[in-house]
Amino acid sequence: MSFTTIGVIGAGTMGHGIAHVCALAGQSVVLYDLDEPRVAAGLRKIAANLDKGVEKGKLSADDRDAAVARIGGSTALRDLGGCDVVVEAVPEKLSLKQEIFRELETVLAPSAVLATNTSSLSVAKIASAVADPSRVIGTHFFNPVHIMALLEIVVHDGTRDDVLTRTQAWGRAMGKECITVRDFPGFATSRLGVCLGMEAIRMVEQGVASAEDIDKALVLGYRHPVGPLRLTDMVGLDVRLAIGEYLARELGNAAFEPPALMRRMVAEGRLGQKSGQGFYRWDK
Repeated sequence: MSFTTIGVIGAGTMGHGIAHVCALAGQSVVLYDLDEPRVAAGLRKIAANLDKGVEKGKLSADDRDAAVARIGGSTALRDLGGCDVVVEAVPEKLSLKQEIFRELETVLAPSAVLATNTSSLSVAKIASAVADPSRVIGTHFFNPVHIMALLEIVVHDGTRDDVLTRTQAWGRAMGKECITVRDFPGFATSRLGVCLGMEAIRMVEQGVASAEDIDKALVLGYRHPVGPLRLTDMVGLDVRLAIGEYLARELGNAAFEPPALMRRMVAEGRLGQKSGQGFYRWDK
């Protein structure tokens, strides 16, 4: 049995993307953030992306309107009380995710699932904050959520079988291809992707080739949909730097250690797409 009523914590890039695909799949959604401007911005972005789908002929106007009608915004956690599953899509800070899950546990039914969109943090550590860790699972979506087909489902040792089964059914209902991985630092996707990204940055640092040509090598030579440096810009250099530090420490592997170039760019505020400048110019 899949989930029918979804809560999403965080109306930013990942949060509004998750809300978008859930609503389009026929699920009722409550999109939560700390204040009304953030919620409103997330709802506007969803509407804009749905409009693009209609313009490109991938979506009917009726389906767009129905999806928009299924999404409600909120700044009160209690409004998520009737959800079957709540996904947190907040910054990669363990203490923040734990605090959110502790608060959610007080408003959700015991049968509701707590899902984390973390791309690298320990799901077990996040789950340790609640009285019933067996209801916690990792649901790692990819940006842009309404386009990327993959959903990486992460189970810790205590995740119940029925929680996994329901989450897999939910992923299929959204049209996602699901993979299931153990709760290990970096899971499958971040571990591979971050390692590749750090090496690409080292190549720029060493003057091996331009960012554009390194990306072109992976796109044309290995059929990657986007190069590792452009992807780093899209994710955010600050976000990837934090993940790299975490993986280098947890895995004891210097391949994940952020290069000096990356640290310098972050210190200078060149964070990628969100700041307008990273390895590419995004403010043109």
